[in-house]
Amino acid sequence: MTEVSEILMSVLSTIRVPRPGDRVHKDECAFSFASPESEGGLYVCMNSFLGYGSKYVDRHHAKTGQRAYLHITRTRKTQKEDDPNSGSGDPPKKKPTRLAIGIEGGFDVDQEQYEEEVKVVLFPDRQEVTSEDLASMPDVVRERVSLSMAGLQAADSVSHALQVQQWDGEVRQESKYAAELKQLDNGVKIPPSGWKCEVCDLQENIWMNLTDGKVLCGRRYFDGSGGNNHALLHYQQTGYPLAVKLGTITPDGADVYSYDEDDMVLDSKLPEHLSHFGIDMMTMEKTERTMTELEIAVNQRVGEWEVIQESGTTLRPMWGPGLTGMKNLGNSCYLNSVMQVLFTIPDFQTKYVSNIDKVFAEAPSDPTQDFKTQVAKLGYGLLSGEYSKPAPDPGDDPSASTEPRGDQVGIAPRMFKALVGRGHPEFSTNRQQDAQEFLLHFINMVERNCRSGMNPSEAFRFLVEEKIVCQQSQKAKYTQRVDYIVQLPVPMDQATNMEELQEAERRRDEAESSGAPPPAVTRAQIPFAACLAALSEPETLTDFWSSAVQAKTTATKTTRFASFPDHLVIQIKKFTFGLDWVPKKLDVSIDVPDTLDLSTLRAMGQQPGEELLPEVAPPPLMTPDVEVKAPVLDDSTVSQLCEMGFPLEACRKAVYYTGNTGIDAAMNWVMGHMDDPDFSAPLVLPGSSSAPGTTPTESVPEEHLATIVSMGFSRDQATRALRATNNVLERAVDWIFSHLDDLESMDVSEGGRSEGGSEASREPPPGPRVRDGPGKYELFAFISHMGSSTMCGHYVCHIKKDQQWVIFNDQKVCASEKPPKDLGYLYFYRRVVE
Repeated sequence: MTEVSEILMSVLSTIRVPRPGDRVHKDECAFSFASPESEGGLYVCMNSFLGYGSKYVDRHHAKTGQRAYLHITRTRKTQKEDDPNSGSGDPPKKKPTRLAIGIEGGFDVDQEQYEEEVKVVLFPDRQEVTSEDLASMPDVVRERVSLSMAGLQAADSVSHALQVQQWDGEVRQESKYAAELKQLDNGVKIPPSGWKCEVCDLQENIWMNLTDGKVLCGRRYFDGSGGNNHALLHYQQTGYPLAVKLGTITPDGADVYSYDEDDMVLDSKLPEHLSHFGIDMMTMEKTERTMTELEIAVNQRVGEWEVIQESGTTLRPMWGPGLTGMKNLGNSCYLNSVMQVLFTIPDFQTKYVSNIDKVFAEAPSDPTQDFKTQVAKLGYGLLSGEYSKPAPDPGDDPSASTEPRGDQVGIAPRMFKALVGRGHPEFSTNRQQDAQEFLLHFINMVERNCRSGMNPSEAFRFLVEEKIVCQQSQKAKYTQRVDYIVQLPVPMDQATNMEELQEAERRRDEAESSGAPPPAVTRAQIPFAACLAALSEPETLTDFWSSAVQAKTTATKTTRFASFPDHLVIQIKKFTFGLDWVPKKLDVSIDVPDTLDLSTLRAMGQQPGEELLPEVAPPPLMTPDVEVKAPVLDDSTVSQLCEMGFPLEACRKAVYYTGNTGIDAAMNWVMGHMDDPDFSAPLVLPGSSSAPGTTPTESVPEEHLATIVSMGFSRDQATRALRATNNVLERAVDWIFSHLDDLESMDVSEGGRSEGGSEASREPPPGPRVRDGPGKYELFAFISHMGSSTMCGHYVCHIKKDQQWVIFNDQKVCASEKPPKDLGYLYFYRRVVE
């Protein structure tokens, strides 16, 4: 028996064969972005199935004693040109005909081809064993090692399962209304052509309701084109759910939309439904663009996209430390933009990158599931410059010398995205998300994982002081809350080009009436000072319950900064709701300044001679009983809010906290609290830690308690959080971090005294730790969004590096020539130290 076979025999018990459900990390190193394509390849532990680059595999061997690793290396094949007449070396790209990725006819995604080589490597001497070598080894060794090698090669890697391989935006489901759709016998017959809206005479984007045959125009798009919403309004008035787009009907089908299901759908009885109104599907020809074709056109259109991405100029690629691109994993540009900005902030660099060796040394046995490790890995990948290299052109010979194309090798944050999105209903998907919501989600995770030691999210944390003055008694009430982002309203009535906007509206109306194409969009010019004034001006509260007069009255609320953070994040509230509660984006240009002085917005606190409102609670909205029971709520108001798409618990809280005063007050509460971390959490009544449907004595799962206690909370605090969220662990963790002030002041728990001794011996509970300083700032980064909604479109960020603006557009990192500071969505300022 050879030395190698003896070693394999001695470690045979540590070599496992992957089973269904095992997590195999064979595409990415746990500590770096090394992959089988990287220099040195990837080493996969044949026991834990974790992958390690050549830089970290010795560390894993020394720490665990594991000796057998499957070494995987991949070499990219040279791709031949499809078009021999192409002088560029690149095959001509086909125009997309399907709203899809990774399938025939869809948007092109480069599928690089690789040659793969695998062998077993034995540490510490790195002795290599190939499949051919196994043939001469004892049967027990050959069988076990061969099965493990084959299993690892056949297994889907974790990153592969998470990566978008194929997406088809045209796959539609059968409508639940199609089979039993009721059609009115009203004698309506639709001609084969010449349709126009029965309300506004529009002749494009025309839809026929399949219940009553009404012919009406479709929705108005965010840029002013499309229709006038008459088909939608008809559904809202009648409830007739299905409509077909006239002009898209062919013998093969048509565009059918379900208003109730809010999606394009299939109607298996479409020929029958059309025949009811005299339309012979087999003789119809296509005369209108389908919704798919329209969406493809939008994805290829220039405008806001061109300006924000600086597409009109030739941008100079940049390389080096801090200039690393990030691959788009399928609508992950929101994550890429946020993390690029965060790792320009010293607090995040110090916490996760400066002591990366210590972070990695303290990593648990599975570093892929450790938040601190994966954030440090991402930060080092972005800042080190190791991955800031030109990407090879797939059409070129790898050995040939070529000019940089702008794209980088960059990093693909698959492990990071999977970890921060785990358990979240939105961030765990491959759908587009709101960058502001992700920023708050990530800050929440940082808070959760930095209960002890340095907390980099303190760089954003500040205190807001709200002052409410009762207009009847002139007495005041002061409250403070913690926040991380300043949300700046957009006062459209303050546009400086109002006459131009009115003229554009007149031209659009003329185009609609004449059937001409809509004119170019005119963007509203809003002064930044007007946005700041809208934030700071007093707000009138019409249904304020005054403890001084023991009744509802009018009050004014002013909001000021009780502290100024080191880094200030400003969100421009471009996304709003129309009168029909349909989300829309405000197309505005705001002259955001490079420097900002907010000193005049500092809170002053209670003024000399000013009287405070008495600390008396309003009458409880609950049944008079010994025990606290569910509040008496107006069910009709709750139902109306739910029908608008808001979560049930949020609707219940809106009605409760507005005292059953009607839908308008409840809706205002909803709109003012949509960004609260506990917006959807169950309503918790005063004097009770229980959520509706639970009792104070209801048991909580021990494993959930242990998980929360391990984060540094007391058992009493963990119990309270779980009871407030029906024992759902993920919600309990979010709840506990949004109620830190309440929890830190807990003196007595449900079961008796909490930790810390008697009340007399306890120190006053510390408030949230905030930094403070002058309110003078300079702009250093901004994130821009392109598209009609946060749920679609694209994000890029611009960051100021050594007095040079740099655009980070996924894998493209270039010097910015015309940073579109007026079109940003999130702006990042840092304090100016005088």
